[in-house]
Amino acid sequence: MLSKTAEYALRAVVFMGARRGQPASADLLSEKTKVPRRYLHHVLQDLVNAQLVHSRSGPGGGYELACDTDQITILDVVNTVEPIERINACPLGLKSHKQLCPLHQELDRAYAATAAAFDRVTIRKLLDSANPVVPLCEVKISQTSYSKAK
Repeated sequence: MLSKTAEYALRAVVFMGARRGQPASADLLSEKTKVPRRYLHHVLQDLVNAQLVHSRSGPGGGYELACDTDQITILDVVNTVEPIERINACPLGLKSHKQLCPLHQELDRAYAATAAAFDRVTIRKLLDSANPVVPLCEVKISQTSYSKAK
């Protein structure tokens, strides 16, 4: 449902959110988020233009979030790079469709529900999750844990 661009933007924002106060270079972001550097550059430009991220050049520079992680939602990030578009009129341009047909009405309802769900989740909530899997981090599994997981 999400585009690669939106997924990449979310990875970058989550990584920066975990490093508040420590700017990250594009190379480090690319390495840690597994996003191709060239593609990441375009994503970061969009995030900077939307004022979700600050960019500083030079020694000690890099990219960092422009506001606290509890003020940025998944929806903010997604809408910055690939907005969730609602269906307000017949996408086929059929003049006889003064209202949405059942198909497009259901699709729009799903888009609305997705946007609402994304708007309820802040980056802070993702970072503070009780889930033992840490976003964007490889977690070493001990032999006993591995045996139990099998």
